[in-house]
Amino acid sequence: MAAPEERELTAEQTEKLLQFQDLTGIESMDQCRHTLEQHNWNIEAAVQDRLNEQEGVPSVFNPPPSRPLQVNTADHRIYSYVVSRPQPRGLLGWGYYFIMLPFRFTYYTLLDIFRFALRFIRPDPRSRVTDPVGDIISFIHMFEEKYGRIHPVFYQGTYSQALNDAKRELRFLLVYLHGDDHQDTDEFCRNTLCVPEVITLINTRMLFWACSTNKPEGYRVSQALRENTYPFLAVIMLKDRRMTVVGRLEGLIQADDLINQLMFIMDANQTYLVSERLEREERNQTQVLRQQQDEAYLASLRADQEKERKKKEEREMKKRKEEEVQQQKLAEERRRQTLQEEKERKSECLPPEPHPDDPDSVKIIFKLPNDSRVERRFHFTQSLTVIHDFLFSLKESPEKFQIEANFPRRVLPCLPTEEWPNPPTLQEAGLSHTEVLFVQDLTDD
Repeated sequence: MAAPEERELTAEQTEKLLQFQDLTGIESMDQCRHTLEQHNWNIEAAVQDRLNEQEGVPSVFNPPPSRPLQVNTADHRIYSYVVSRPQPRGLLGWGYYFIMLPFRFTYYTLLDIFRFALRFIRPDPRSRVTDPVGDIISFIHMFEEKYGRIHPVFYQGTYSQALNDAKRELRFLLVYLHGDDHQDTDEFCRNTLCVPEVITLINTRMLFWACSTNKPEGYRVSQALRENTYPFLAVIMLKDRRMTVVGRLEGLIQADDLINQLMFIMDANQTYLVSERLEREERNQTQVLRQQQDEAYLASLRADQEKERKKKEEREMKKRKEEEVQQQKLAEERRRQTLQEEKERKSECLPPEPHPDDPDSVKIIFKLPNDSRVERRFHFTQSLTVIHDFLFSLKESPEKFQIEANFPRRVLPCLPTEEWPNPPTLQEAGLSHTEVLFVQDLTDD
């Protein structure tokens, strides 16, 4: 049999589907759609339900039957206190009781039959929780309109949130289920619940959550706690790491009796809360110690990393310096080699030295910067550049130099300049047949 086709979504539903996916981070569109459909496309209810699941608390919006409220009610050590209705007194009282008994029996029997038949015709609307917080706020307003504003402080949140806060704060949670139709409800609320001594005890020692069983949220809690009669009170606390019902008070209980019963339940179970507080403090101290150790480890790790970074920088800097020195050495070696090759080229290009008997020859004695002397003959018609090339080709000559004459003292223009584009000949420079020229080192300049 083919699976039924899913109906197409409206534009509003599509927008809610995308918003729900963005808020919850659920990747599966099918899962998002299924969740929203369970909550009648109420995005606030669906998101709250999802957040409760992530926090490990029960769902507060339309929980499935397989996921009951996480409260232990199966503990056989639960303290239970039931107040029975007073028996009739005197002949008149018993007579009235027996006269009314058939009517009461018929009334409640017909009412139960009617409710049972109604379930087949129309499901109980209380079984579907859509706005649990609204149920609580509505009940509080109804209570204050009927009984006044002097009452214990109501917890303005869902039952699951109240459980979660009581667990987190390690406090007793007092749950009151309000039966609107019960004959003892009004007397209990006026003469017991709103008594100043009861209010003081509840406000100082407990969290107080209450709801009408006619509301979906209250009905759901009623199904979980399974009360027998009204008024109904349950004391819940964290016991053995589970939220557990440790006391049940049912029936019309008077104020003094209620205070005594609550004190007895709290005193009998206080050691569990003390033990849990000590365990939490120990866990917190262990967590703080572990955090301090982690911080110390991270600080040490960062210090080691900083040392390693500095060492690495020093190694890299040393390596760069060594590479720079090596490059400088190579550059110097190449420069020297180039200079030597240039000297050899200049030496090879020099014209031959004139004969001593040549009347046009000039004998020049060069005084080098290292105090050595070099002697050579040149021809009068040769350019001063030849003298420079000769000195440049010598191994002992500096890399950069200038040639000076002594009488008169002047620098010979051996290389082309703006003033002397073409250096003059020896004769034009006014040199005689025998000259002493001085070589001045300009390398440092």
